[in-house]
Amino acid sequence: MPSSAVRQQASLNQVWHRLAFERLRFTLFLPSLYLPVVIVDLLPMPDASSAATPRPMAVTLQVVSIVLFTFIGYLNIGIPLAVLPGYVHTDLGFGAVAAGLVISVQYLATLLSRPYAGRIIDTRGPKKAVIIGLFGCGLSGVFMLLAGWLDAWPLASLISLFIGRLVLGSAESLVGSGSIGWGIGRVGAANTAKVISWNGIASYGALAIGAPLGVLLVNAMGLWSMGVSIMLLAALGISLAWKKTPAPIVHGERMPFLHVLGLVLPHGTGLALGSIGFGTIATFITLYYASHTWPNAVLCLSLFGACFIGARLLFGNMINRIGGFRVAIACLSVEALGLLLLWLAPNPDLALAGAALTGFGFSLVFPALGVEAVNLVPAASRGAAVGAYSLFIDLSLGITGPVAGAVAAGFGFSSIFLFAALASLGGLALSVYLYRQGKVIRDKAAPV
Repeated sequence: MPSSAVRQQASLNQVWHRLAFERLRFTLFLPSLYLPVVIVDLLPMPDASSAATPRPMAVTLQVVSIVLFTFIGYLNIGIPLAVLPGYVHTDLGFGAVAAGLVISVQYLATLLSRPYAGRIIDTRGPKKAVIIGLFGCGLSGVFMLLAGWLDAWPLASLISLFIGRLVLGSAESLVGSGSIGWGIGRVGAANTAKVISWNGIASYGALAIGAPLGVLLVNAMGLWSMGVSIMLLAALGISLAWKKTPAPIVHGERMPFLHVLGLVLPHGTGLALGSIGFGTIATFITLYYASHTWPNAVLCLSLFGACFIGARLLFGNMINRIGGFRVAIACLSVEALGLLLLWLAPNPDLALAGAALTGFGFSLVFPALGVEAVNLVPAASRGAAVGAYSLFIDLSLGITGPVAGAVAAGFGFSSIFLFAALASLGGLALSVYLYRQGKVIRDKAAPV
């Protein structure tokens, strides 16, 4: 068989492995975080006070001090990310499906726990939600440590890993959404875009640092070191969070989660369509580069991440200046252009340019549409709104793997970026529609 055909067949085999990972998902949810809820409720905490909104010059520092907990939480997620599939497949001897499931089951737990997390944030306060989530992160480290000790019994080790991943996925929704709610409560709803933007920087930065850190830990000391590191990070996060001033719990009638979900559905759909480009690059960029026999696929990922963070740092304030929908329209246009460039790229230099544009464009889609979504609900249901809106990116990243994989298997790896570009254009069209609808409503409400 010619070498090019061998490479193509190998690439297709990897695609179908990814398809298997995404299709075979667990349909159960582990309510294991009820234990942390009870423990945190029993322990004394500082009294919540209705602290005044920080001065404008102190807003960013206040936000960064709170999204630090998102960074710690996502560092716990990133540390095992690059290690566990290989450990399950090579060390424990299970197949590729089990190796994929050990990663994807966490995202399913996050998806299913969003309503529960939103309810805790709104009723118990975002600070308590963050502490419960960090407790869950530490508990997942215990199960990972146990899995390392049980490696002589592969099935027991795998079960321990799965339980830990379910706990970690549930904790993720509490820490991420809780930090957003905490930040908004401390610096005011007018700074919602700033809070969401910095929260995203913290999460993606932590994942980028955590993955290589996990590899270094395991290579130096073994799997147990990851479990211990996660437990120590969680303990550090809890100790820092415990002393911080909480955001006041907003009292009032709370909307049912399904009602909130219906309100944010259009905005979440736009987010989901815009997130397909990110999911496609994260999942398939290495296979795309291999299909073209190009080197340095990791550089493409790094450039995507650098442009993503750079755009948030440079242009995050644009949402407050011109509105979320306008920013989303501009960003989705740039993202679609980058994805089309990846589809048509004849060489790796243009592929890098496409990845840079995609990262730059995608950077503000989440906060831009998120600001508009959160503004639709009263403050008493803000946590539910953040959770419902975030659910759409979980769902989008979950289905991107199998759908884009099927496209790649049928039409080649370049075609997946055309598919992602069309999805981004769909999000663009929806954002234009929502912007026009909002303008019509504002014009009708304006005094004559």
